[in-house]
Amino acid sequence: MSDPRIIRLEQTIRERAASGASDSYVASLFSKGREKIAQKVGEEATETVIAAVTGNGEQLTSEAADLVFHLLVLLAEAGQSFDDVLDKLAQREGMSGLDEKASRREP
Repeated sequence: MSDPRIIRLEQTIRERAASGASDSYVASLFSKGREKIAQKVGEEATETVIAAVTGNGEQLTSEAADLVFHLLVLLAEAGQSFDDVLDKLAQREGMSGLDEKASRREP
């Protein structure tokens, strides 16, 4: 089960997406579609990497928060939740990362 803060954020994202409100950032992302949301995730991931390599801890935390937020928006748009991600991680628990990656390859 997710952290209650993640649960509340996912609920807020779903509510704002459904509202279609013109003053809602989430609703505006949903109206632009999955590709735009995925692009935002990519942008935030890049900004997170830059903050990490420049050694700015406070900026890293801020960018990581933006990345998680946009990832949650993308998951919601796809009908998924953070619990789905946690379930996938639980399935991989105890498995070598190299073995897990090899198991995803096509024969």
